[in-house]
Amino acid sequence: MEGEAGGSVTCGSWIRRPENVNLVVLGRITTRHSSSAVEIFSFDPNTTSLSSSPLARCDLEESDGDPITIAVHPSGDCFVCSTTNGGCKLFELHGQETHLKLSAKELPPLLDAGPQKCLAFSVDGSRFAAGGVDGHLRIMEWPTLRIIVDELRAHKSFRDMDFSLDSEFLASTSTDGSARIWKTEDGVPLMTLTRNSDEKIELCRFSKDGTKPFLFCTVQRGNKAVTAVYDISTWNKIGHKRLLGKPASVMSVSLDGKYLALGSKDGDICVVEVKKMEISHWSKRLHLGTPIASLEFCPSRNCRVVLTTSNQWGAMVTKLNVPADWKEWQIYLLLLGLFLASAVAFYIFFEKSDSFWNFPIAREQQTRRNIDSFLGDAQSDDPNVFGPLDM
Repeated sequence: MEGEAGGSVTCGSWIRRPENVNLVVLGRITTRHSSSAVEIFSFDPNTTSLSSSPLARCDLEESDGDPITIAVHPSGDCFVCSTTNGGCKLFELHGQETHLKLSAKELPPLLDAGPQKCLAFSVDGSRFAAGGVDGHLRIMEWPTLRIIVDELRAHKSFRDMDFSLDSEFLASTSTDGSARIWKTEDGVPLMTLTRNSDEKIELCRFSKDGTKPFLFCTVQRGNKAVTAVYDISTWNKIGHKRLLGKPASVMSVSLDGKYLALGSKDGDICVVEVKKMEISHWSKRLHLGTPIASLEFCPSRNCRVVLTTSNQWGAMVTKLNVPADWKEWQIYLLLLGLFLASAVAFYIFFEKSDSFWNFPIAREQQTRRNIDSFLGDAQSDDPNVFGPLDM
């Protein structure tokens, strides 16, 4: 842990602004104000810390209750916040980081929808999904808000949800341990994932690297917690592994798909390299004794940092002990170095070689002239040059 912002935080998420600046939005219950609020903080990648005071703040109405969860649109221009009493509200960001303004708007399809446990935008930003505590699923187009799916009894009560990388599928899990797959284009429920009678599927995340079409799910088997992997071409389980070793409260996948993170119900997090399915980072007792409510990777690929929140310990940003990725300028520098090394090797070979590249042209030409002057021109038409003698 290398940075934190204290307070009673109920939820949080990263915001990647169009100017390539990463901000953090937090839903908070503050002690200095009578109402709850959503606040925007700046993030300093050099110190891995959040600003001590918010850049912008918007108080919630008393009738709204407290923030539950937040989903940020991929554009970074808006986000949706679910509240305990007032359904969902849309918040829009205006201006740059130094002069940021936050405005709240009503979201008609979810105005009086009740508490929404899960909110998610598709990767391309064209779909938005909300899963209620009452098990009601809504999938709609964004920003037109045209309803695609309006399923009253999709689950007993929503536990988690996630869109696939191509935005074609939505995976959702229930508090009763079931998991379903939905087609987002027409809202058809595709299937229910198979599980044993003693298994409960709790969390779900699609792979994001574009090459491995997998669905990761945390599965509770009695007292054992494992992470299962499903092939989304067949929706069959192809394996499982014990990673966190304890029940998980939240799961996240980095935007480039290289890492998978799990947060436990007693405040630990582990980060797994997806390619090897091996743990690359541990942070034990990060939120000591408290379930981690939200866990997200920083949107910047060259900044391996995660944001975590809990009711007791607030929000924390943690730098991961994982191998650093190659930066773009480093790749170009390597290519330039290889080009220069090849040029130097070619030059040395050209200068030192006398068998092919460096013919002794001058000496051979002089010898050839001497021979020609003695023998004459073999191609000459003069009949008196070594022709038949007239006796």
